[in-house]
Amino acid sequence: MDYMIYSVNFSTMAYTSNSSNKNCETECIEIHNQWGHLNSLAQAMARRTSYERQRIRETYKAMYGEDLVDRLQKMLLNNYHGNHEICNALSLWLLDQHERDALMAKEAFENSETNYKALVEIYTGRKSSHLLLIKQVYQTKYRMQLDQHILNSELPHSYQKILIALATSHKSHQSEVSPHVAKCDARRLYETGEGRGGARGIEEGAILEILSKRSIQQLKLTFETYKHIYGHNYAKSLKKERNGEFEVALRVVIKCMYAPPKYYAEHYSKLSSTNYAFQMLHSCIEGTTLDKTALARIMVSRAEIDMDEIQRVYKKKYAKDLRDAIRENNSTGIDCKDFFVALAGIRTP
Repeated sequence: MDYMIYSVNFSTMAYTSNSSNKNCETECIEIHNQWGHLNSLAQAMARRTSYERQRIRETYKAMYGEDLVDRLQKMLLNNYHGNHEICNALSLWLLDQHERDALMAKEAFENSETNYKALVEIYTGRKSSHLLLIKQVYQTKYRMQLDQHILNSELPHSYQKILIALATSHKSHQSEVSPHVAKCDARRLYETGEGRGGARGIEEGAILEILSKRSIQQLKLTFETYKHIYGHNYAKSLKKERNGEFEVALRVVIKCMYAPPKYYAEHYSKLSSTNYAFQMLHSCIEGTTLDKTALARIMVSRAEIDMDEIQRVYKKKYAKDLRDAIRENNSTGIDCKDFFVALAGIRTP
């Protein structure tokens, strides 16, 4: 299929409850007629809410018999005009969250080494009901179970043990949290960790049992209780132990779980609860991370959650506006820069 570049003027209409189907159809016609101009398409979609994006996607398919995401994926495979980055980022943005997470989980397995941090984000940052939808999409689309894919990936790794334990936890569908259970678990974490003495390390089995039997909310309360009782974060206590693979993986998981989205940070920061995101964003922008999908993943997944806070912390730590840092990033194409800048401008609750 030949794609042509047009002069573009996408509609800026908002889709409120009173918006007509005709308005949505008009925008789909504009998208279809001016398809080759990905920058303008990205700018238009960046202004749309999740609901609006899904309406546009559904209406476009009804009108033209082709899904917008599928078309972007075809362009991605064909490396259309070298626009790999923007096709990938835009297709992620147009997906439902559970579809997006399923795709990002699949992509985590596609490099020579499994991207466990991308999987950690999903298993610690999603409700059990949402994770169930992710797994259903994953099995339907990729003909395999996500949990089994993690278990069978490459050589045995500590992340696998922890993620499978978390998968078991999600299946329990626990909703209520108990301060008493949190206190008991906090004491057990101490007794099987720093209470044993650094030379002996931590008891992996005890940690995995707690992770597998408690909900994410219950685990968060446990880590808060640990800090209250012992005066420091549990993740900090792990640094006193032998710095083995399991301890390193556990610290990453706990940081993501306890105060998302800061888990990429090397240390807990007193500045904000978004240390992970701005640290990882800074690494992406500076080109110092090997995770080449991280920038798109963070910008797309956090844009409608806590982007305001991420921007505030980024500016405080690096004395630079996040949007300016993105513009100055030489490793990202101009269309993708403009899209990420637009996402960074989204006001979050």
